[in-house]
Amino acid sequence: MRPWRTSGPLVGRWCLILAACSLPLQTMPPAVSQEVDNITDGRNGDMQPDNVTQRERDEVDLSIERGVQYLLSIQREDGAITDRQYDTTMTALAIMALASIGCTPNHLDERGLATKRALDFVLRDGRQDEQGYFGNRDGSRMYGHGITTLMLTEMLGMGADSEQDKLIYTRCQSAIDLILSAQQQQKADRYRGGWRYTPNSNDADLSVSVWQLMALRSAKNDGLQVPTEAIVEAVDYLKRSYTARLDSAGIPTDPAAGFSYLPDNRNASFAMTAAGLLAMQVCGQYESPLVSGAARWLEDHPPKWKERFFFYGTYYYAQGMHQRGGEQGQRARAQVRTLLLDKQQTDGSWVSPGGEEAGAGKAYATSLAILSLSVRYHYLPIYQR
Repeated sequence: MRPWRTSGPLVGRWCLILAACSLPLQTMPPAVSQEVDNITDGRNGDMQPDNVTQRERDEVDLSIERGVQYLLSIQREDGAITDRQYDTTMTALAIMALASIGCTPNHLDERGLATKRALDFVLRDGRQDEQGYFGNRDGSRMYGHGITTLMLTEMLGMGADSEQDKLIYTRCQSAIDLILSAQQQQKADRYRGGWRYTPNSNDADLSVSVWQLMALRSAKNDGLQVPTEAIVEAVDYLKRSYTARLDSAGIPTDPAAGFSYLPDNRNASFAMTAAGLLAMQVCGQYESPLVSGAARWLEDHPPKWKERFFFYGTYYYAQGMHQRGGEQGQRARAQVRTLLLDKQQTDGSWVSPGGEEAGAGKAYATSLAILSLSVRYHYLPIYQR
């Protein structure tokens, strides 16, 4: 269980989550709706208006509701939620999407039971190998391992019962240990602190690294065994992936710059800049000039429907700009809302417009779309300021 959640406002919020999970989003009870709308927006406790009409809120809620219904409709008998390959990873993403609107395994309604079955699938024997690795069984490599580990760290203490909670903890610590071991593989200086495709990789890229770093940050919040040095080394790796050169004081020479796929590369991309923005803030670097610079770069390069890695990048963009708060966060929410609501399929799913994401399937795109739209609910702890 999470000892740091035994009292205080987070416990109250999880009680509200359970209340919300039992009803469709558009019929959320007033007390829960007010809690959602009045959550602090900003690191300094400032209450920021959402600047969204009730009609727009209802449209988002309905869109999320339809997406959730799609995910539930494709759940297999064994509990997996997927329509293509990488069944462990896709199920983990779906669990996070469900949890982002308040559905947890310890709630005995249709959605809670579906989430429990999905979590049971991820936790079953054989999904994780003896080294703690989730990336072998479904072929998702370290990408899937980071996603699955992040999901487990977020679900710690939220299992259906004490037996499931114990299994989450055991699987989670083993998965974290593998991430830590992979980070310590011998690497060239430019790759130190990062991760790549396999646990024994001797190089690194930002895409894989951000998932591992998010999992470590969440696990450390849980009180699991994560050395502070591991987080520091990972943040240093992120800084080497920033596209503007840094002076001797660590200040970027360009006030607006992004993040690149590989370190010391000057080619910023939407997806990598969004990922770097969120990861830096999750690690407490809110006032870093790299964070403000990345946010400014993203304002100049907002998401576009046929953007490469659209769903992946939009997920990070929505969460990262939400962390920024204020007008930047409001504009980002409006952009994401307009893009995603317009592209939802009649069955409630989302489908990639093409490129590498097209092969990932509807479960992938739909889960990331829900996570992008649900930022204002603030339910997943890793995304709370």
